[in-house]
Amino acid sequence: MKIAVIGTGYVGLVLGTCLAELGNDVACVDVDSEKIANLNKGIIPIYEPGLEELVKRNSREGRLFFTTDIKKAVEDSTVIFIAVGTPQSESGAADLSAVKSVAAVIGKYMNNYKVVVNKSTVPVGTADLVKSIIKENQTGIIEFDVVSNPEFQREGTAVRDFMVPDRIVIGVDSEKAKEVMISIYKAIARTDRPIIVTDPKSAELIKYASNAMLATRISFMNELSHLCEKTGADIKEVAKGMGLDNRIGPRFLQAGVGYGGSCFPKDTRALIAMLKGNDCESRILEAVDDVNEKQKLSLMPKIKKLVPELKGKTAAVWGLAFKPKTDDVREAPSVLVIKELLKEGAQIKAFDPEAMENMKKIHPDIIYANNPYDCLINANLLVILTEWDEFREPDKAKMKSLMKEPNIVDGRNIYDSNEMREAGFNYLGVGR
Repeated sequence: MKIAVIGTGYVGLVLGTCLAELGNDVACVDVDSEKIANLNKGIIPIYEPGLEELVKRNSREGRLFFTTDIKKAVEDSTVIFIAVGTPQSESGAADLSAVKSVAAVIGKYMNNYKVVVNKSTVPVGTADLVKSIIKENQTGIIEFDVVSNPEFQREGTAVRDFMVPDRIVIGVDSEKAKEVMISIYKAIARTDRPIIVTDPKSAELIKYASNAMLATRISFMNELSHLCEKTGADIKEVAKGMGLDNRIGPRFLQAGVGYGGSCFPKDTRALIAMLKGNDCESRILEAVDDVNEKQKLSLMPKIKKLVPELKGKTAAVWGLAFKPKTDDVREAPSVLVIKELLKEGAQIKAFDPEAMENMKKIHPDIIYANNPYDCLINANLLVILTEWDEFREPDKAKMKSLMKEPNIVDGRNIYDSNEMREAGFNYLGVGR
């Protein structure tokens, strides 16, 4: 099938590449000519495990193309995926300006029947909006359908999430579009993880509701972590006991320094805006967002407990990305923690396997180390903000010998408290 994917960010690039891997001819379109030129050279703008190999192979075998020519991409394709950004606006709602712009262009260049697919995360009712914009911009009456097909790709596992999905949600209001979409996905649908066909509005809400529920679980555990610290309970043990209840399950019950990234914060706030816009209360989700923002600063009292006077002291930071296996620092707790440490007069030495270049755009004046151990030299404190695997089993004796003072604040609870204290560290985790 001939497919166009408009937008080559985290969603669009993975989507287009994986669709090509399934045997489709895919044109990935972007207005950023430099990005397109780099993609045609095999230079990938994001870090995503397994993606670079797939891009290069499918480009080499002639199934994957990168272009700025949206007119030709629209004309040549049967299915057009809209995968542009929907950033948070000042009101908290999703900014649909890019989606609207693409819809207008699709209408202008449409030359025969098309299935237009909203892959971007968009508010309820966007399928109807896209449909009306396309109609307004058509030069003649041409049949088309608009489908809602939300993405559930997690950064760091996005390729696997596409190829081995939990579920595929397709919101359609025509049999013709339904058949086209099922033909695209039938190769990766599984009996126990099915294709769910629903109406467009329900499909649009499924995406927001899923992310908001996961964010809620995280904030619930983070709020509970403060009670654990006051009473002497251990949040890790509490999470384990809760997770064994099959009505709850173990996932997203890890307390820490808060969630970040491009999805949970933005989508939770957008759902709050949707609820308010429809005269519905949003008390739970407002609390979820509030708890998370406060949690990002919850490490500072722990840091000050171990190092009361930070001015002139060196703080080592392990982990800058909002989660492992990505270079994304959008809404990452590290951004705020580093800002607060700098306010206190600390010198920052940081290390992250993938995210340092992106963090340099936000905090250009801190020191970036070549490896985790270099980061520790003469440090008065280590703050752990991302649970990368390479941080899990370090040489503790070497760590202690490099540091000026053996203080650790673990924002991700990756170490055993007793082991670290027995190794001679002043160690504080979250909810322990």
